[in-house]
Amino acid sequence: MTAPLFHLAPGRLDGVSCGDHVRLDGAEGHHAATVMRLEVGEEVHLSDTRRLRVTGSVVETGAGVLTVEVSAVEEEPDERPRLVLVQALAKDRRDLQAIESATELGVDRIVPWQAERSVARWKAGREAKKHAEWVSTVRAAAKQTRRTAVPEVEQLHTTAQYAAAAAADPRRAVVVLHESDEHTLAGALQDVDASSVEELHLLVGPEGGISRGEIERLVAAGARVARLGRTVLRSSTAGPAALAGVQVLLGRWEREEAPDDITSRLSTDD
Repeated sequence: MTAPLFHLAPGRLDGVSCGDHVRLDGAEGHHAATVMRLEVGEEVHLSDTRRLRVTGSVVETGAGVLTVEVSAVEEEPDERPRLVLVQALAKDRRDLQAIESATELGVDRIVPWQAERSVARWKAGREAKKHAEWVSTVRAAAKQTRRTAVPEVEQLHTTAQYAAAAAADPRRAVVVLHESDEHTLAGALQDVDASSVEELHLLVGPEGGISRGEIERLVAAGARVARLGRTVLRSSTAGPAALAGVQVLLGRWEREEAPDDITSRLSTDD
């Protein structure tokens, strides 16, 4: 079993080097010392939830606190394009299933989307509570899979808000996943210019699908449309499936370094 990972606040690991001692307290310290009962000599990983990660051994324990001696420091590469899932709200917690799996599969950012046909709604006055639930789901998934970075969860977007943001940002490539389109995911991405694109956005609609008006609005904002295979995937699985496909197309699951040119990793079949 791999060593457990604990999250510290951003900035807590800045300047840390081998041989330094790092104090793990708060909720994470309580979990490590009281719940998991870690002992002196056990190995742990600490993350700043962004890019810094240290490996170390417990050298002292206390009530709800551990002291870790650092043995290795790693700064993970900031890969481009960053992968963003725009997930429509869905009933029966399928949207939470989607973002949990997406986090496990390497998504960098998540945008909750209030699509026209979304049955689920974030009622007025409860938006903060619902957003916090998404953040908690993402954090738990990142910790479970030993991810250094915890994906950011943006505030809820309507279609109009998202389309306006996409149209104003030439650094993002947007792919709308739609079951009836004839283009494949690889085909939709083969003209993406890696030198100018900072983010790749994958849009997943709700149970009732994305309306024609929404697709037209998104395409007008610069989005491409593509399908995932011949079957119709649920809202809970379409995003994770697309992310897995993109990771393979980018070669990120085959080697450590990201390729210089996205198009070199994509099929030429449209």
